[in-house]
Amino acid sequence: MILATADVGELLQLVPVQRAGVALLLAAVGLPVIGVVIVGLDIMPVRFAMMHVALLGIAVGLLTGLDPMLCALVACALAGAGVAPLARTPDGLSGAMGLLMSLAIAAALLLLAVSGVNASGAFALLWGSILSVGTADLVVLGALAAVVPSLFWWRRREVALLLYDRELAQCSGVPVRLLTAVLLVLVAVAVAGAIKLTGALLVDALTLLPALAARRLGTSLRSITLWAVGIGVAVNLTGFLIALWLDWPPGPVLVLTAGTLVLAVHLIPERRISTWRAPASDSLPSSH
Repeated sequence: MILATADVGELLQLVPVQRAGVALLLAAVGLPVIGVVIVGLDIMPVRFAMMHVALLGIAVGLLTGLDPMLCALVACALAGAGVAPLARTPDGLSGAMGLLMSLAIAAALLLLAVSGVNASGAFALLWGSILSVGTADLVVLGALAAVVPSLFWWRRREVALLLYDRELAQCSGVPVRLLTAVLLVLVAVAVAGAIKLTGALLVDALTLLPALAARRLGTSLRSITLWAVGIGVAVNLTGFLIALWLDWPPGPVLVLTAGTLVLAVHLIPERRISTWRAPASDSLPSSH
């Protein structure tokens, strides 16, 4: 059922809806930059691995009586740091994520089975509940919104070299292992932090999809990052308002909105994109 514009305005006056909107804005600042890391390091399986780790953390929370989302956050952060030593090469990183995914889901299912905890409650959290966003969730998203862009700006040369070529970064004196570990922890925390917004199964809407569109439009790590954040803000606000207007679940709407934008960007002829990029390239100093 489609809501009238006035009804949408009334919904925007509700505190849970306002918190959800603030959460999506904060997510649009930090999470698309995480998507740039995922694409740059070519670690697509990380989303699935952290989804399973989050399930394990949620199961532990349900069993112990602790906050399931906090347990998921801690579990993902520890997992991200734990696989870093295995990520000596890009292939090793993908392999580590596959191992982590298998172990995490096996442990989660075994824990749920032997403890008698209601598994439906654990799996339900993976679908997200954006209107139940609380202060703790806003703190996590706010921290990501501050830390991730700051790290990219502070260590932009090292990050750019690492995302471009791991061996070149190593030869250039970049602390590859430490930086990779930090980025993996941030990726893991970001996936856990987005669970309430879209659910782990749809986290791509907030991370990967804006980054894919940004890589098509940007010419450097800086421009790609700015495009990713801009696209994230546009997608999150548009998708959320559409979901409220149509009275649809926000998660799938955000995914469809982001996916439509990615397809639209990739349908733009490369020649047209080159024209947009020309002024930026012309402004660079001549090497002659």
